[in-house]
Amino acid sequence: MSNSNFNSSRFVLTGFPGLEVHYPWLCIPFSSIYALVFLGNCMVLHVIRTESSLHQPMFYFLAMLALTDLCIGFSTVYTVLGILLGLIQEISLDSCIAQSYFIHGLSFMESSVLLAMAFDRYIAICHPLRYSSILTNDKIIKIGVAILCRSSLLIPPVIIRLKFLNYCRPHILSHSFCLHQDLIRMACSDIHFNSIYALTLVIINLLLDAVLILISYIRILHTVLAIASREERLKSLQTCVSHICAVLVFYIPIIGLTMVHRFGKHLSPLVHVLMGNIYVILPPMMNPVIYSIKTQQIQKRVQRLFCMKGA
Repeated sequence: MSNSNFNSSRFVLTGFPGLEVHYPWLCIPFSSIYALVFLGNCMVLHVIRTESSLHQPMFYFLAMLALTDLCIGFSTVYTVLGILLGLIQEISLDSCIAQSYFIHGLSFMESSVLLAMAFDRYIAICHPLRYSSILTNDKIIKIGVAILCRSSLLIPPVIIRLKFLNYCRPHILSHSFCLHQDLIRMACSDIHFNSIYALTLVIINLLLDAVLILISYIRILHTVLAIASREERLKSLQTCVSHICAVLVFYIPIIGLTMVHRFGKHLSPLVHVLMGNIYVILPPMMNPVIYSIKTQQIQKRVQRLFCMKGA
């Protein structure tokens, strides 16, 4: 086969091995999960936009997080539900590359937003008197642009090169969607650039963000422990609970998926598929729930919103 034939080939999406007869039933919980992703994040965005008291740096960053989660849902819903509904079984190389770009780019964006939120909590607790002067609207816009550029402009070199690789191994993806590591696994071309560049991206994005978030919370904990009043200590820490939960919900699935890809080759394909779906679905689904429960301002506004509709 010529190089052009390889590049025009299609890739088989892996659904849930061994559960094919249960797809109509599996479609119900997955449809509900995606509905929760879309409705939950849209509700958070609506509440922040319409409630003037929430026009603060902390909630601007939360709006960025909700928008990112919404886009992650849109980037995977077509293939995940398409498989369960029997609408699609394969995906073209171009569509696969595009989906891979959005999944990885949005993951980096979510990591960057979580870092910005950690910075917000650090300034609010460690330098409260300078909070309004440091996190001005102009600074927040610049942070948002920096996050967008960092997440979208660093990925194209490694993603574009996928178009020119020679795919001679079985075109069977490990998940219900496309990931960069899945595509290079099927390539017979020289993939050193992709492997090294992708590892560098992970280090300067996900790993660096995780380290900086950890450092910020060490500084926050040091400042909080210096507060004399126990009530004030608890109040300060309470403002960080939602963000800590969001960080855990984001990083734990990534670590789990990495471990499965690296050391779980002997595991059932179903484990790989489940970990992949948890990686792309859990954070967008859980973040609106976490912030609606743990953030009093969001919780009260959501309650008022439903009470108004009920009336």
